[in-house]
Amino acid sequence: MTTADNGRHDDGRGESPAQRADRRWNELLQELRVAQTGTQILFGFLVAVVFQPRFAELGAVDRGIYVVTVCLGAATTGALVAPVAVHRLVAGRRMKPEAVSWAGRLTLVGVVLLYLTMVSTFLLIMRMVLGDGLALWLVALMAVWLALCWFAVPLLTRRSANGNGNGHHRAEDGYGPWPR
Repeated sequence: MTTADNGRHDDGRGESPAQRADRRWNELLQELRVAQTGTQILFGFLVAVVFQPRFAELGAVDRGIYVVTVCLGAATTGALVAPVAVHRLVAGRRMKPEAVSWAGRLTLVGVVLLYLTMVSTFLLIMRMVLGDGLALWLVALMAVWLALCWFAVPLLTRRSANGNGNGHHRAEDGYGPWPR
């Protein structure tokens, strides 16, 4: 990243730090819309399950999985709504770059929690439908698939871009999920 004569940081877009923070906030909002919608639908499903007649048939292990899954769903919702609270509590204090950085971190935590919620939900459903044997294999395959889609592909893309000199953003410029 270079500094232009007018004091702006230039990452190839010609944006000021404030413009960059605004752009990154808008990008994050688009990401959150997708993640929050899926999380709300999943959490709604989980809440409704307890009121179904067949819920009474669940054994202790499946009830434990259900409790863990609902807790993960609630934590996911909290993490994915948290960026709104961060933004609201620091709005007007000229802290948008910091708000965007924290919101990005919370969103990443929310995606990890959503991954765990999805795997746990899938485990509960597959145990109800198939029992332990095949269910565990299917859950393991789904866990790997989601990990590939949600984590491995983005990290490989990021690594590839950085290896080719195309990665403009580094952890020390505050764009990465975790500061140094």
